[in-house]
Amino acid sequence: MALCRRHPLFGGLVWILVASSNVPLPLLQGWVMFVSVTAFTLSLLFLGVFLSGMVTQIDANWNFLDFAYHFTVFVFYFGAFLLEAAATSLHDLHCNTTMAVQPLLSNNQYNINVAATIFAFVTTACYGCSLGLALRRWR
Repeated sequence: MALCRRHPLFGGLVWILVASSNVPLPLLQGWVMFVSVTAFTLSLLFLGVFLSGMVTQIDANWNFLDFAYHFTVFVFYFGAFLLEAAATSLHDLHCNTTMAVQPLLSNNQYNINVAATIFAFVTTACYGCSLGLALRRWR
């Protein structure tokens, strides 16, 4: 089992932060929300299987499953991190409304997206560390 089991906590923070920004760019941030919610749920489920002792009752190669799970989530979270960073970088992009040109993201949304980008990076790094440890155990 991986040592860095803080990724559900950080992933939950990404989920909360993106949702609290009112998702101003649903095309980009929809994937971030999907990845963070799915990874949060599956990580807690995976952790629960290990903590409950069900790994001794289910005949499977748990080291490979641990590696495959962390590899998949790492790839998805890396993409989500890049999309969240791209959404945050559009802060100064101005969109034309009916009367005036306004920035795409308000200052509050920008600040929340910066925090979400940082936590998405931290979550990606945690999944990367867990992936490295899982690879070492599997081999």
